[in-house]
Amino acid sequence: MNALQPISILLVEDDPADQKLIKMSLRDQRLANDVHAVTSGEEGLDFLHHRDRYVDGVPRPDLILLDLNMPGMGGKEFLRRLKLEEDLKQIPVIILTTSDSERDIIDSYKLQASGYVHKPVRLDEFKQVMEKIEAYWFVLCKRPPKEG
Repeated sequence: MNALQPISILLVEDDPADQKLIKMSLRDQRLANDVHAVTSGEEGLDFLHHRDRYVDGVPRPDLILLDLNMPGMGGKEFLRRLKLEEDLKQIPVIILTTSDSERDIIDSYKLQASGYVHKPVRLDEFKQVMEKIEAYWFVLCKRPPKEG
């Protein structure tokens, strides 16, 4: 992917402080990115399906960063529903969560998560994790072209 082309990331995260840390970390990267944050699995599906307030002008994300523990539809259910949809299932989803539970890790990969990352606490750690995620997904990995 051309480093000058905007990278669209959908952040599905209910905690405003974590949203802020993740956005700050991503903003400091060399790659251009466009981060859209939603606060629930339901809102994430609305974003992807261009429903409700997302009817106009929202891009298809190149990557989804997903928290597991959210009120309402949790991350696992969001992931399950996403991967059932033919036109959305190829979007890579990185679980970014505070959970170290082996059950959560196993379940996430069974639901076709592309990666599972323990959510750091400090800003400098967030920056390092985001740098590695972006370097892997947007520099090292070859991905299919966007359908237009």
